[in-house]
Amino acid sequence: MNDKAIEGVRTKPLKWLRDDRGRLMEILRCNDEIFKGFGQIYVTVCNPGVVKGWHYHEHQDDSFIIMTGQLRVGLYDAREDSPTKGAAAEYMLTTEDPYVLQIPRGVVHGFECIGDVEAMVLNVPNMPYNHKHPDELRIHPFENDIPFTWHAKRGG
Repeated sequence: MNDKAIEGVRTKPLKWLRDDRGRLMEILRCNDEIFKGFGQIYVTVCNPGVVKGWHYHEHQDDSFIIMTGQLRVGLYDAREDSPTKGAAAEYMLTTEDPYVLQIPRGVVHGFECIGDVEAMVLNVPNMPYNHKHPDELRIHPFENDIPFTWHAKRGG
């Protein structure tokens, strides 16, 4: 994981707090440096061998946290004014090494489930989804000029 691969992409390591009753993990706090504001919280699931992506937002920042399974996240910096324009990066999200992956607006992103079981991701974007005017611009997962190769064969 490399926070410097694409300008503005940040991570926050997470850890489990354990006692004899079980465990707890804080994910985002309003006083975290990485916290960009609250829009909504939602969960998305990706089936094994499937790519969800590519897409990007003009106004929204995403904060991904893996809940179950394993994901390979691909990022591509398509922002014209970015010092890392044209850079691609890969992040592995697993429950064994949890962290928040914050993806700034304008960075193209997608992910694929790389295990035998579905992967569930919690997203805490800084803006609520607008059903009438979605801030989501899609790019075909395989037919594009993005310098990133998915292992999965199915996309959407």
